Amino acid sequence: MIGVGLSLQPESAFLDLLDEVCRTKVDYFEVSPETLWWEDASGLLIENGFHQRLQRLVKQTCKPVVGHGVGLSLSGVDRRDAARRRRWLSRLAEDQKRLQFAWYTDHLGVSAPVGQAAMLPLPVWQTPAAATLLLRRLRKLQQIVPQVGVENSVFYFALGSPLDEPAFLSRALRGAGLHLLLDLHNVFTMAQNFGFAPAEYLRRLDLTKVIEIHISGGTHSDASWLPSGRSLRLDSHDGAVPEPVWQLLDEVLPRCPQLRGLTLERMEGTVGPAEVPLLSAELTRARQALIRHRLHS
Repeated sequence: MIGVGLSLQPESAFLDLLDEVCRTKVDYFEVSPETLWWEDASGLLIENGFHQRLQRLVKQTCKPVVGHGVGLSLSGVDRRDAARRRRWLSRLAEDQKRLQFAWYTDHLGVSAPVGQAAMLPLPVWQTPAAATLLLRRLRKLQQIVPQVGVENSVFYFALGSPLDEPAFLSRALRGAGLHLLLDLHNVFTMAQNFGFAPAEYLRRLDLTKVIEIHISGGTHSDASWLPSGRSLRLDSHDGAVPEPVWQLLDEVLPRCPQLRGLTLERMEGTVGPAEVPLLSAELTRARQALIRHRLHS
């Protein structure tokens, strides 16, 4: 499968507005498994209404599903998080039986630093030991979903140089069935915030590991948030894909021989009736990019 996907959000308005788009414009759906559950008083993870709606959509359209988590905390070392991770993997195994994820990826970083889930992953020291831990966690995940991977980071502070990340990812993704989710808006955002050239980051990256590419939009932070008055680029998935990201896509597509999916991301709460034509046009443009580079199947 090489096609165009859309990240689905657990919001009725989002799903209602984009129902026709989901049925006619995309080849697969991407979901964050943690949005499909709710936790009861005992800690049991139970499927929610979004889970049920997704199952209906998949049955009606016969389109595959890709999993993309945020909170598995692949690089977390706090022992207080071990029980949560076991529950997470157990629930994921149940979802794999029903949804048959074509592949599953999660974010690079620590998303439960003291045993409590955080909103966004935090950076890690990119040491050989950290790469080995990440590799071990991915191998564990492969026992549930055979094809797994990790997404390149988008952090707002760094432990070390962001340009060292490609080498770290190469160490962590050694072996069969281990892949990279290349998020081009992440690269664009990090380059703007840390002052490096996106092309240099991509030059260092092993693009033969890329199974999926993300494209999305973002905005800039309010200058009043920081004492310095500096505004940062935010990976907020709340607007149109910027032209530099489309340019990066054209540059990398011919260099990703194992690519299987190109996914457009958009957050819930950011889609109204006026945005539907834009998202439809972006999905068409993404498909045209694959066709232009003879990658669409």
